[in-house]
Amino acid sequence: MKRKLQAAAVLLVFGVLKLPLEQRVTHDLRAMHLVDEPLHLNAKENMGQMGLAAAFGGLRGVIAILFELRAHVEFTRVNWAEVDKYYKFVTQLQPRNARYWEEASWHMAYNAASYYLYDKELKGALRGQLYAAYVKRGIDILNEGLKYLPDNPRLWQKMGDLHWNRSKDFKASGDAYWNSFQHGGLNFTERFAGYAYAQATDPASWHKGYAILKRLYDEKKATPGLIEFLKMLEQNLHIPAAQRIPDAPPVRQTPDPKAGPLR
Repeated sequence: MKRKLQAAAVLLVFGVLKLPLEQRVTHDLRAMHLVDEPLHLNAKENMGQMGLAAAFGGLRGVIAILFELRAHVEFTRVNWAEVDKYYKFVTQLQPRNARYWEEASWHMAYNAASYYLYDKELKGALRGQLYAAYVKRGIDILNEGLKYLPDNPRLWQKMGDLHWNRSKDFKASGDAYWNSFQHGGLNFTERFAGYAYAQATDPASWHKGYAILKRLYDEKKATPGLIEFLKMLEQNLHIPAAQRIPDAPPVRQTPDPKAGPLR
Protein backbone atom coordinates (compact mmCIF):
# COMPACT_ATOMS: atom_id res chain seq x y z
CA MET A 1 0.00 0.00 0.00
CA LYS A 2 2.86 2.31 0.90
CA ARG A 3 4.52 1.69 -2.47
CA LYS A 4 1.26 2.48 -4.28
CA LEU A 5 0.97 5.80 -2.45
CA GLN A 6 4.58 6.61 -3.27
CA ALA A 7 3.98 5.81 -6.95
CA ALA A 8 0.86 7.97 -7.02
CA ALA A 9 2.77 10.84 -5.43
CA VAL A 10 5.54 10.55 -8.03
CA LEU A 11 2.99 10.60 -10.84
CA LEU A 12 1.26 13.63 -9.34
CA VAL A 13 4.52 15.55 -9.00
CA PHE A 14 5.54 14.56 -12.52
CA GLY A 15 2.19 15.72 -13.87
CA VAL A 16 2.45 19.08 -12.13
CA LEU A 17 6.00 19.59 -13.46
CA LYS A 18 4.98 18.55 -16.99
CA LEU A 19 1.95 20.88 -17.22
CA PRO A 20 3.86 24.15 -17.90
CA LEU A 21 5.90 22.43 -20.62
CA GLU A 22 2.76 21.09 -22.30
CA GLN A 23 1.13 24.51 -22.12
CA ARG A 24 4.14 26.14 -23.79
CA VAL A 25 4.22 23.49 -26.52
CA THR A 26 0.48 23.89 -27.14
CA HIS A 27 0.89 27.67 -27.32
CA ASP A 28 3.69 27.32 -29.90
CA LEU A 29 1.66 24.86 -31.98
CA ARG A 30 -1.30 27.24 -32.02
CA ALA A 31 0.96 30.11 -33.04
CA MET A 32 2.06 27.99 -36.03
CA HIS A 33 -1.61 27.13 -36.75
CA LEU A 34 -0.90 23.42 -36.25
CA VAL A 35 -3.43 23.13 -33.42
CA ASP A 36 -6.80 24.87 -33.38
CA GLU A 37 -7.44 27.69 -30.92
CA PRO A 38 -10.02 27.06 -28.19
CA LEU A 39 -13.34 28.71 -28.98
CA HIS A 40 -14.98 31.29 -26.72
CA LEU A 41 -18.73 31.23 -27.39
CA ASN A 42 -21.91 32.01 -25.54
CA ALA A 43 -23.69 29.17 -23.76
CA LYS A 44 -25.95 28.16 -26.65
CA GLU A 45 -23.18 28.27 -29.25
CA ASN A 46 -20.79 26.51 -26.88
CA MET A 47 -23.10 23.52 -26.51
CA GLY A 48 -23.10 22.98 -30.27
CA GLN A 49 -19.39 23.60 -30.53
CA MET A 50 -18.64 21.20 -27.69
CA GLY A 51 -20.55 18.50 -29.53
CA LEU A 52 -18.62 19.10 -32.73
CA ALA A 53 -15.30 19.27 -30.89
CA ALA A 54 -16.06 16.05 -29.04
CA ALA A 55 -16.99 14.31 -32.27
CA PHE A 56 -14.14 15.58 -34.44
CA GLY A 57 -11.42 16.78 -32.07
CA GLY A 58 -8.33 17.94 -33.97
CA LEU A 59 -9.90 17.01 -37.31
CA ARG A 60 -12.11 20.08 -37.37
CA GLY A 61 -10.34 21.53 -40.42
CA VAL A 62 -10.73 18.34 -42.46
CA ILE A 63 -14.37 17.90 -41.49
CA ALA A 64 -15.06 21.55 -42.36
CA ILE A 65 -13.79 20.90 -45.90
CA LEU A 66 -16.10 17.89 -46.23
CA PHE A 67 -19.08 19.92 -45.05
CA GLU A 68 -18.15 22.66 -47.52
CA LEU A 69 -18.13 20.11 -50.33
CA ARG A 70 -21.57 18.94 -49.24
CA ALA A 71 -22.75 22.57 -49.22
CA HIS A 72 -21.54 22.88 -52.82
CA VAL A 73 -23.57 19.82 -53.80
CA GLU A 74 -26.67 21.42 -52.29
CA PHE A 75 -25.80 24.65 -54.11
CA THR A 76 -25.96 22.80 -57.45
CA ARG A 77 -29.40 21.58 -56.38
CA VAL A 78 -30.42 25.14 -55.44
CA ASN A 79 -31.35 23.84 -52.01
CA TRP A 80 -30.59 27.01 -50.10
CA ALA A 81 -31.71 25.87 -46.65
CA GLU A 82 -29.28 22.95 -46.86
CA VAL A 83 -26.49 25.22 -48.12
CA ASP A 84 -27.04 27.44 -45.11
CA LYS A 85 -27.15 24.45 -42.77
CA TYR A 86 -23.85 22.98 -43.96
CA TYR A 87 -22.09 26.33 -43.88
CA LYS A 88 -23.27 26.72 -40.28
CA PHE A 89 -21.38 23.52 -39.51
CA VAL A 90 -18.35 24.77 -41.45
CA THR A 91 -18.19 28.12 -39.66
CA GLN A 92 -18.71 26.49 -36.27
CA LEU A 93 -15.82 24.15 -36.95
CA GLN A 94 -13.50 26.86 -38.33
CA PRO A 95 -14.79 30.20 -37.04
CA ARG A 96 -11.45 31.97 -37.52
CA ASN A 97 -11.27 31.22 -41.23
CA ALA A 98 -12.60 34.39 -42.90
CA ARG A 99 -13.10 32.67 -46.25
CA TYR A 100 -15.83 30.43 -44.87
CA TRP A 101 -17.83 33.36 -43.48
CA GLU A 102 -17.40 35.24 -46.75
CA GLU A 103 -18.57 32.33 -48.90
CA ALA A 104 -21.50 31.49 -46.63
CA SER A 105 -22.67 35.10 -46.80
CA TRP A 106 -22.21 35.26 -50.57
CA HIS A 107 -24.34 32.16 -51.12
CA MET A 108 -27.20 33.62 -49.08
CA ALA A 109 -27.11 37.32 -49.99
CA TYR A 110 -26.31 36.92 -53.67
CA ASN A 111 -27.02 33.42 -54.99
CA ALA A 112 -30.10 32.54 -52.94
CA ALA A 113 -31.49 36.10 -52.90
CA SER A 114 -31.15 36.44 -56.68
CA TYR A 115 -32.63 32.99 -57.26
CA TYR A 116 -35.86 33.95 -55.50
CA LEU A 117 -35.94 37.48 -56.88
CA TYR A 118 -36.06 36.16 -60.44
CA ASP A 119 -38.19 33.07 -59.80
CA LYS A 120 -41.16 33.69 -62.09
CA GLU A 121 -43.17 30.91 -60.45
CA LEU A 122 -43.50 32.98 -57.27
CA LYS A 123 -45.71 35.99 -56.77
CA GLY A 124 -43.96 39.36 -56.82
CA ALA A 125 -44.53 40.13 -53.16
CA LEU A 126 -43.19 36.74 -52.08
CA ARG A 127 -40.15 37.13 -54.32
CA GLY A 128 -39.38 40.44 -52.65
CA GLN A 129 -39.83 38.97 -49.16
CA LEU A 130 -37.55 36.02 -49.85
CA TYR A 131 -34.97 38.28 -51.47
CA ALA A 132 -34.90 40.56 -48.41
CA ALA A 133 -34.78 37.58 -46.03
CA TYR A 134 -31.75 36.04 -47.74
CA VAL A 135 -29.96 39.38 -47.99
CA LYS A 136 -30.48 39.79 -44.25
CA ARG A 137 -29.19 36.27 -43.70
CA GLY A 138 -26.03 37.16 -45.60
CA ILE A 139 -25.56 40.26 -43.45
CA ASP A 140 -26.15 38.25 -40.28
CA ILE A 141 -23.50 35.72 -41.32
CA LEU A 142 -20.88 38.44 -41.80
CA ASN A 143 -21.84 39.94 -38.44
CA GLU A 144 -21.32 36.54 -36.83
CA GLY A 145 -17.94 36.21 -38.50
CA LEU A 146 -16.89 39.66 -37.34
CA LYS A 147 -17.49 38.60 -33.74
CA TYR A 148 -14.59 36.19 -34.17
CA LEU A 149 -12.55 38.32 -36.59
CA PRO A 150 -13.31 41.98 -35.73
CA ASP A 151 -10.05 43.18 -37.27
CA ASN A 152 -10.40 41.36 -40.60
CA PRO A 153 -10.42 44.00 -43.38
CA ARG A 154 -11.83 41.67 -46.03
CA LEU A 155 -14.91 40.75 -44.00
CA TRP A 156 -15.55 44.47 -43.40
CA GLN A 157 -15.10 45.13 -47.12
CA LYS A 158 -17.59 42.40 -48.00
CA MET A 159 -20.03 43.92 -45.52
CA GLY A 160 -19.61 47.27 -47.27
CA ASP A 161 -20.19 45.63 -50.66
CA LEU A 162 -23.28 43.82 -49.40
CA HIS A 163 -24.91 46.94 -47.99
CA TRP A 164 -24.01 48.88 -51.13
CA ASN A 165 -25.25 46.29 -53.63
CA ARG A 166 -28.09 44.64 -51.74
CA SER A 167 -29.57 46.37 -48.72
CA LYS A 168 -28.86 49.88 -50.09
CA ASP A 169 -28.07 50.99 -46.53
CA PHE A 170 -25.35 53.42 -47.52
CA LYS A 171 -24.60 54.58 -44.01
CA ALA A 172 -23.91 51.00 -42.97
CA SER A 173 -21.92 50.51 -46.16
CA GLY A 174 -19.79 53.56 -45.40
CA ASP A 175 -19.16 52.40 -41.83
CA ALA A 176 -18.11 48.95 -43.07
CA TYR A 177 -15.76 50.28 -45.77
CA TRP A 178 -14.24 52.68 -43.25
CA ASN A 179 -13.69 49.85 -40.76
CA SER A 180 -12.02 47.86 -43.51
CA PHE A 181 -9.65 50.71 -44.30
CA GLN A 182 -8.89 51.31 -40.61
CA HIS A 183 -7.91 47.66 -40.23
CA GLY A 184 -5.51 47.65 -43.17
CA GLY A 185 -7.94 47.19 -46.06
CA LEU A 186 -7.11 48.07 -49.66
CA ASN A 187 -6.87 51.78 -50.46
CA PHE A 188 -10.11 51.84 -52.43
CA THR A 189 -12.08 51.07 -49.25
CA GLU A 190 -11.34 54.57 -47.96
CA ARG A 191 -12.65 56.12 -51.17
CA PHE A 192 -15.69 53.84 -51.23
CA ALA A 193 -16.48 54.82 -47.65
CA GLY A 194 -16.71 58.40 -48.87
CA TYR A 195 -18.88 57.36 -51.83
CA ALA A 196 -21.25 55.42 -49.58
CA TYR A 197 -21.56 58.21 -47.02
CA ALA A 198 -22.34 60.62 -49.86
CA GLN A 199 -25.39 58.53 -50.78
CA ALA A 200 -26.70 58.21 -47.21
CA THR A 201 -29.70 60.24 -46.08
CA ASP A 202 -28.34 61.81 -42.89
CA PRO A 203 -26.17 64.94 -42.67
CA ALA A 204 -23.73 63.26 -40.25
CA SER A 205 -22.82 60.75 -42.97
CA TRP A 206 -22.50 63.54 -45.52
CA HIS A 207 -19.98 65.30 -43.29
CA LYS A 208 -17.98 62.09 -42.94
CA GLY A 209 -18.04 61.55 -46.68
CA TYR A 210 -17.02 65.12 -47.41
CA ALA A 211 -14.07 64.93 -44.98
CA ILE A 212 -12.80 61.74 -46.63
CA LEU A 213 -13.25 62.81 -50.25
CA LYS A 214 -11.97 66.37 -49.79
CA ARG A 215 -8.83 65.07 -48.13
CA LEU A 216 -8.22 62.65 -51.00
CA TYR A 217 -8.87 65.43 -53.49
CA ASP A 218 -6.34 67.69 -51.74
CA GLU A 219 -3.84 64.81 -51.83
CA LYS A 220 -4.17 64.75 -55.65
CA LYS A 221 -5.97 61.40 -55.59
CA ALA A 222 -9.10 62.54 -57.41
CA THR A 223 -10.97 60.19 -59.75
CA PRO A 224 -14.12 60.91 -61.79
CA GLY A 225 -16.18 59.12 -59.13
CA LEU A 226 -14.58 61.10 -56.33
CA ILE A 227 -15.30 64.40 -58.09
CA GLU A 228 -18.88 63.32 -58.83
CA PHE A 229 -19.68 62.58 -55.20
CA LEU A 230 -17.71 65.51 -53.86
CA LYS A 231 -19.77 67.85 -56.02
CA MET A 232 -22.93 66.17 -54.71
CA LEU A 233 -21.81 66.67 -51.12
CA GLU A 234 -20.94 70.31 -51.73
CA GLN A 235 -24.56 70.88 -52.70
CA ASN A 236 -26.06 68.80 -49.88
CA LEU A 237 -23.91 70.50 -47.25
CA HIS A 238 -24.27 73.97 -48.78
CA ILE A 239 -20.53 74.47 -49.01
CA PRO A 240 -19.80 78.15 -49.90
CA ALA A 241 -19.00 78.65 -53.57
CA ALA A 242 -15.53 79.98 -52.77
CA GLN A 243 -14.65 76.72 -50.99
CA ARG A 244 -15.90 74.37 -53.68
CA ILE A 245 -13.56 72.48 -55.98
CA PRO A 246 -13.21 74.07 -59.44
CA ASP A 247 -13.76 70.83 -61.37
CA ALA A 248 -16.86 70.43 -63.52
CA PRO A 249 -19.07 67.43 -62.72
CA PRO A 250 -17.92 64.44 -64.80
CA VAL A 251 -20.16 63.15 -67.57
CA ARG A 252 -21.40 59.61 -67.11
CA GLN A 253 -20.90 57.15 -69.92
CA THR A 254 -24.18 55.50 -68.94
CA PRO A 255 -27.34 57.13 -67.62
CA ASP A 256 -28.13 54.09 -65.49
CA PRO A 257 -27.69 55.07 -61.81
CA LYS A 258 -27.54 51.37 -60.90
CA ALA A 259 -24.18 51.19 -62.64
CA GLY A 260 -22.59 52.49 -59.43
CA PRO A 261 -20.13 55.30 -58.92
CA LEU A 262 -17.70 56.48 -61.52
CA ARG A 263 -14.26 55.13 -60.65
